[in-house]
Amino acid sequence: MSNIDALLLAAGAGTRLRPLTDHWPKCLMPISGRPLLDYWLCALNRCEVSRVLVNIHYHRNIVEQFLNQPQFDGWVSGVFEPCLLGTAGTLRHNWKILKDRRILLIHADNWCQCDIANFVHFHLYERPKHTVMTMMTFRSENPKDCGILELDNNGVVRKLYEKVCDPPGNLANGAVYIIEPSVLDWLIDNPEANDFSRQVLPYFLDRIATWENKNIHRDIGKIASLRLAQLDLAPKPCWQDSTFWHSEFQNNPIHDMLATI
Repeated sequence: MSNIDALLLAAGAGTRLRPLTDHWPKCLMPISGRPLLDYWLCALNRCEVSRVLVNIHYHRNIVEQFLNQPQFDGWVSGVFEPCLLGTAGTLRHNWKILKDRRILLIHADNWCQCDIANFVHFHLYERPKHTVMTMMTFRSENPKDCGILELDNNGVVRKLYEKVCDPPGNLANGAVYIIEPSVLDWLIDNPEANDFSRQVLPYFLDRIATWENKNIHRDIGKIASLRLAQLDLAPKPCWQDSTFWHSEFQNNPIHDMLATI
């Protein structure tokens, strides 16, 4: 999969998870004893994604120490944002690295088990030819809290309903995308667009294909959702837990905090 780079959005403060996130970044919250971001990087490693960027802001030092583990050497890099640039702003900020590449854009603070290789195959070979992006979707149990989609007969997004009181269904935006280089080109030409969901997606309506993830897909932005994620069967790890960072992580108070809050 050498023709695709990945950008993982992992810089958010996770305010709805306080007090947990006062002490620990949302993107590294433990799920079945492993950091959330570890699952994403493991999935990308299995698909042989050539290069991964992770944007960093909140609890910068903790996330950088995690990314400095030897299993990520040479293919995963952290990109620090002193001031948060927005989801689209982060894409634009890294355009010199990502230009002319297909980009797997992932909101990495979501708990997701999916077949990324199948998702990529669909985008490359099966999506409608006029589309410039493929959005991963899922069936939400709480559609009022999600961006709900209306599709045409070819599975292309016609309308977006962002967290409305009476959504017209439960097919939700999973906040995982594969985008063609032309989308990044558009961002360069439109510097006022900083929010991917609210400014980029509406512009590209009728050019966004969809692929439904029928496995686990959770927004763990609330403590109740994070607790539910602990009950999910987690995939096997990709590497040995022999690093100093992981040893320190296993003894971190965040595990006890999560169990008792």
